[in-house]
Amino acid sequence: MLADLGPWFETLSPIVQSLLAGGFTWSVTALGAAVVFLTRRVNQRLLDAMMGFAAGVMMAASFWSLLAPSIDMAAAQGITIWIPPTVGFLLGGIFLRGADALLPHLHPGARRSEAEGLSTSWRRATLLVLAITLHNIPEGLAVGVSFGAAAIELDMAAGATLAGALTLALGIGLQNFPEGIAVALPLRGEGVSAPTSFWYGQLSGVVEPVAAGLGAAAVLTVRPLLPYALSFAAGAMIYVVVEELIPESQRHDNTDLATLGVMGGFAIMMVMDVALG
Repeated sequence: MLADLGPWFETLSPIVQSLLAGGFTWSVTALGAAVVFLTRRVNQRLLDAMMGFAAGVMMAASFWSLLAPSIDMAAAQGITIWIPPTVGFLLGGIFLRGADALLPHLHPGARRSEAEGLSTSWRRATLLVLAITLHNIPEGLAVGVSFGAAAIELDMAAGATLAGALTLALGIGLQNFPEGIAVALPLRGEGVSAPTSFWYGQLSGVVEPVAAGLGAAAVLTVRPLLPYALSFAAGAMIYVVVEELIPESQRHDNTDLATLGVMGGFAIMMVMDVALG
C-alpha cells in the first residue's frame, strides 16, 4: 500500500501531507521541464501520446478518486446521493470556464494571436505558463481535498483513504511530466536559453502545493462541504481535459496515437486507484 510510507507520514497533519504531495507533483513538472537541458525538441508523436496519457489519467482520477467518494459521502450524510456530485461537478466546470475567460493565457502550440482571456501585452512565455498554471489549480485542489477527506474520521469519509489520496497524487504527478515539457520546449525551440525555459516550465507547477494546502484546509474547516469539494475538483479537471488536453493532443493529426494514450492513461490510473487506493 502507498500509505505504508512510514508512521511519520501518517502522523503529519493533512495540510502538511497535502503540501508534501503538492510538492511532489510540482517536482515532476520540473522534471519534465528539465528535458530542455537535453534537447531542443521532443518527437511530436511522442508528446501527443503523452498529452493523451495525461488526459486519461485525469479522467480516471476524476471518477475513482473524487466523484465516487463524493457519492459515498453524500449517502453517509443522508443527502440525496446525486445532488452533491452533480452540483459540485458543474460548479467546478463553471469556475474553470470563468477563469478561462478572464485570465490571459496561451495554450502550448498556439500562436501568440490565439491567446485567450482578457487582452494583454504580456510575453508569450508568461501566457504559456499561465495556461498550464490555470489547469494545475484543480489538480492541486483535488490532492488537498483528498488528503482532507482521508483525515476526517467519520462515517462520511468511507471511501476516502490515505492510500487513495497518495494514489491520486502519484497519478497527477505522472501526468505533470508532459506538461512541464509542453511549456519549456516551445520556449527552447524559439531560442530562449535552457535555464530560462526550465524556469518557466517548472513555474507552472508552483500553484499545486499552494492549492493542495488550501483545499485540505477548506474541507477540514467546513466538513459538510466535503462531497461538494471533491466533485468540484472533478468537474474542474474534466473541463481541463475536454477544453485543453485532448484538443492539444490531437492538434498535429496524431489522432489515433493520442486516443490510445488517453486509453492507456485511463487504464493505468484506474488500476492504481482500485488496486492501491
